[in-house]
Amino acid sequence: MKYYLIAGERSGDFHAARLMHALKQRDTAAEFRCWGGDMMEEAGGTMVHHYQEMAIMGFLEAATAVFKFRRFLKECEQDLLAHKPDVLILVDYAGFNLRVAKFAKAHGIKVFYYISPKIWAWNQGRVHKIKALVDKMFVILPFEQEFYQRFGYDVDYIGNPTADAVHEHPMPDDFHQRNGFDPNRAIIAVLPGSRKQEIEEMLFEMLRILPPFLDYQFVVAGVSNLDPGYYRHFERINVRIVVDQTYDLLRHAKAAVVTSGTATLETALFDVPQVVCYRTSAVSYHLAKSFIKVKYISLVNLIAGREVVKELIQGDFTARNLVTELHRVLDDEKYISEVKAGYAEIREKLGRTNAADKAAELMVGYLNK
Repeated sequence: MKYYLIAGERSGDFHAARLMHALKQRDTAAEFRCWGGDMMEEAGGTMVHHYQEMAIMGFLEAATAVFKFRRFLKECEQDLLAHKPDVLILVDYAGFNLRVAKFAKAHGIKVFYYISPKIWAWNQGRVHKIKALVDKMFVILPFEQEFYQRFGYDVDYIGNPTADAVHEHPMPDDFHQRNGFDPNRAIIAVLPGSRKQEIEEMLFEMLRILPPFLDYQFVVAGVSNLDPGYYRHFERINVRIVVDQTYDLLRHAKAAVVTSGTATLETALFDVPQVVCYRTSAVSYHLAKSFIKVKYISLVNLIAGREVVKELIQGDFTARNLVTELHRVLDDEKYISEVKAGYAEIREKLGRTNAADKAAELMVGYLNK
């Protein structure tokens, strides 16, 4: 069968690639055409555009990129018609993907959605559009199945692919030696995101906190889809950068400072106490605040249904507040125990189901009906 996949960011690229491997095990004739990233290409996908070309962060930023967005959408529509896939598989990235879904549905192309867009957080009215446009939805958060059922839409909960990836990751013995780290000084992991705009909004503030923590090594999780030279202007004495070693870093970190996103869940699954941070432009933030329907922004707190980790958002994200909260996750044993108890609850809620394998089995089954 011919599969057409669209992922708009790094985490989507990772999960889509795992899904592609699982699909190939069940469909040896599988052909993949993709809008995504390096991992999807390595999994055998023919790449149309890299997600980096489409990266936009925030409401205001999206408005200023409207012409670029329309150009990509038109190209995608034409490419779908030219290649006539058996199924379009969308991965999160709602703003673009729901428009593609509308076009695909109108032209008789079956639409699957792998990893639901976060419509439960804001603009819940989009659920009616999804019901009309998406043939099968595969969700990865336990509360999403209940959310969709409230609107009379049955979806498949397949487990969480991030939990699977963390569980499968090996424990590297040579991490300190490989990167030239001092084995006698504890590591504070800094996870600033994977997009330039996001990193520049977050990382300078994150690194303003260095003086009170000179006994620790700060290690920034870099990504290879950005030019290695890009990270040089973030280098400091006592700050090191590792590229594409986030899971190894979290395996060895005592605490972490994390930009809100999938990384907050990854950090929790590695049992690392964390402080969650987020900031965008003032206009984007105030626009988003008027639409947001949930109390928290981190996946950790959303899955738990309560505050497990501290969130420093917008005006609260300052070096002073970050120093205070980082001291708590490093030194306050009672607080650390409470955080880790919350992490245990989350792991239990997510379970272990081999999400990509389950999704691939369901997808091939639906397509062969």
